[in-house]
Amino acid sequence: MARSSADDEQLRRACELAIEDETVVMSIRVVKSGGIWGKPGKLGLRHMAKPRVLAISTKVKGKRTKAFLRVLKYSNGGYLEAAKMYKLKHLSKVEVSTDDPSGCTFMLGFDNLRNQSVAPTQWTMRNVDDRNRLVLCILNISKDCMVNIPKVVGIDVVEMALWAKQNTQAIPKQQGDLPEGMLPAGFTEDLNLTVERDLVSQAEEADMEALLGTYVMGIGEAEAFSERLKRELQALEAANVHAILENEPLIREVLQGLEVATTCVEDMDEWLGIFNVKLRHMREDIESIETGNNKLEMQSVNNKSLIEELDKLIEKLHIPAEYASCLSGGSFDEANMHENLEACEWLAIALRALEVPNLDRCYAKLRSVREKRAELQMLETTFVQRASEFLRNYFVSVVDFMMSDKNYFSQRGQLKRPDHADLRYKCRTYARLLQHLKSLDKNCLDPLRKAYCSSLNLLLRREAREFANELRASTKISKAPTQWLDFTGSNQSANSADTSNVSEAYSKMLTVFIPLLVDESSFFALFMCFEVPALQPGGLADGHQSAAADGNRTTDLQALNESLHDLLDGIQEDFYSVVDWAHKIDPLRCISMHGITERYISGQKADAAGYVRILLDDLENRISVLFGRFVDEACHQIERNDRNVRQVGVLAYIPRFATLATRMEQYIQGQSRDLVDQAYTKIVTIMFVTLDKISQADLKYADVLLLENYAAFQNSLYDLANVVPTLAKFYHQASESYDQSCTRYINTIIYYQFERLFQFARRIEDLLSVMTPEEVPFQIGVSKADLRKVAKSSLSGVDKSITAMYKKLQKNMTSEELLPSLWEKCKGEFLDKYASFVQLVVKVYPTENIPAVEEMGQLLASM
Repeated sequence: MARSSADDEQLRRACELAIEDETVVMSIRVVKSGGIWGKPGKLGLRHMAKPRVLAISTKVKGKRTKAFLRVLKYSNGGYLEAAKMYKLKHLSKVEVSTDDPSGCTFMLGFDNLRNQSVAPTQWTMRNVDDRNRLVLCILNISKDCMVNIPKVVGIDVVEMALWAKQNTQAIPKQQGDLPEGMLPAGFTEDLNLTVERDLVSQAEEADMEALLGTYVMGIGEAEAFSERLKRELQALEAANVHAILENEPLIREVLQGLEVATTCVEDMDEWLGIFNVKLRHMREDIESIETGNNKLEMQSVNNKSLIEELDKLIEKLHIPAEYASCLSGGSFDEANMHENLEACEWLAIALRALEVPNLDRCYAKLRSVREKRAELQMLETTFVQRASEFLRNYFVSVVDFMMSDKNYFSQRGQLKRPDHADLRYKCRTYARLLQHLKSLDKNCLDPLRKAYCSSLNLLLRREAREFANELRASTKISKAPTQWLDFTGSNQSANSADTSNVSEAYSKMLTVFIPLLVDESSFFALFMCFEVPALQPGGLADGHQSAAADGNRTTDLQALNESLHDLLDGIQEDFYSVVDWAHKIDPLRCISMHGITERYISGQKADAAGYVRILLDDLENRISVLFGRFVDEACHQIERNDRNVRQVGVLAYIPRFATLATRMEQYIQGQSRDLVDQAYTKIVTIMFVTLDKISQADLKYADVLLLENYAAFQNSLYDLANVVPTLAKFYHQASESYDQSCTRYINTIIYYQFERLFQFARRIEDLLSVMTPEEVPFQIGVSKADLRKVAKSSLSGVDKSITAMYKKLQKNMTSEELLPSLWEKCKGEFLDKYASFVQLVVKVYPTENIPAVEEMGQLLASM
């Protein structure tokens, strides 16, 4: 048998060097989760075997000895180093793996591992002897040092005991090497192994053998043995009865003592009954005294509580003189506002204190309480009337002061941006006063809101009017803009005036006044104590309060919109005047103004800016209407484009529309793409319909007019069609119409010169649909003689006929640049028709000779 690594002293010393301050009891080489010795991969594991060393060590700390299981691995230099450490007191199970038939693979289960879902590490020994030595060492040390012994699974205890008897070597303990009671793994001082001690001791085993030896009998002596045991039992019972009879005198003495004790107990019971009656009478007297004392104490407590309640009630009913004078006749100057606010707070608290939820219901009907409540309500009414009248006059006076000073408004040569900082500062002085007025009487705010809106509306409208007037006066246009609707003016210059100042003026109007109106709306909503979501970004912490306030918020939002209408109504007229002015200068500026307005609409989301959104929507609609009028007028001009005059060449509105579309694309800003696309659709549709109507006036030249105008439309809008999807759609439509016109016109030119030739071919095609090719030459009008006549008349001077065809094409065209492409299409179409004619002749008249298609193609190429 090979020597076990547990006997390797050099390995043990290496382990002691790697583990400091601990005594190594046993060290043995193992393999970690990699298979079995000499048979790699037999267990089906995925990872390679990793050599490790398991060491069992102890450490003495005071009177206690601690045991550890150390896992050591080999470093790159071949030295052992500590990898993991487990305490043996947490070892709960030693389980031999069933996957390894050799029994050399086992797992150690610890009860303190955090992740119990991960399977424990498997350790594989060289042979079963090494495994048994390690397990016995762990069991012995656990028995000596700790209370719990790990559970052994997969190993037969009897086999383990037999193996221990066969492999035990009695050796003396080395003094000082190991703790008392511990030996190296695999050795014990005698044959009393742990496994054996767990079963039965040697003394118990000897007694059992002696007992069994006494009663060694055959199978037939069982009844005799039973009779013997019965006789012994009867003898023991008789001996017990005899012993009881011998003790009769003692029993009599005990009974006499019990009689004496019974007499004493009866006497004591009589005395206790007498004492119980006296105690009951005494208890009744004490209860009557306690009842009287409790009533007196309760009366004293009630009197004290009543005095305290009366003091609190008197305190609630007391009106301080300074608050009463302030509420009934104090001044509302800025210096006295602090006293007014304190008086308001006290009044609100005092009124709430006299309400039933805060005041006991039994006090609510007292005359003194009712009188004091009426007095407080009178103070409330007086103060609210005085404060409301003061604030109405105050709003009017502040606005009148600003209206009387011309420096607040725009003047000739100077645009003045409205500044309401001073106005808001003066109003904020009374913001808290308005909050107290709302808590005292919510209905008093409506007249104040109307007074504030009426006064400020005058100021805002004048500011907007003066600003708009000066804005129009200070905006200079370099020269008169192009009359885009004049489609008849072909000699008019294509260069238009720069009207960007018009859009800039409109943008400046919005830039100045839209934020101002939004700020004024938000300030008004806050100042006048409206409860809308936009004014409470933090929301309410209590969900019940939030649900209860929803109705108030909805009502306040409606009231706020009505008040904002009073505040800003009429200011839209000044915005309309700027829009109308810009439209008169350059109608196309409606496009850029529409985009500017859309950007401002997308930025207004606060509930307090509801009227501003309405204003912007009205401006957008007005701009759309004005631009729609411009488009309608343009369509009207196109429809009545010189109806009484014969139209030749490219119509005037085709190039003018290209110039118009180019300028419209320059004016697009923001999201005004839809507005322009709708205009394109409407104008181009009218252009194409009008072109078709004009072409029907002279059918002889209709196709020439159509193809020239459709070609001009494509040439003028080629660049824009590449970037504008709407124009690209009409570009393709014009291209299809151009191709159709070209085809019709070219066919007309060809049939004008070669009508007999192609009519003969058409008759042959009609006959072939009802008869065979051999029968066709025998029909009237399509005989071989007829074919020779047609070929002679049409093809004898074919070069002259082709030249005449070109001259006719040149004569009817007014656009010289289209002539080369049309002539090429004409030659190609003629060659295709002639090729079809030749195929018919070959099929029906195979013996007849006519010019070949190649000859005709060479002739056309030379023309």
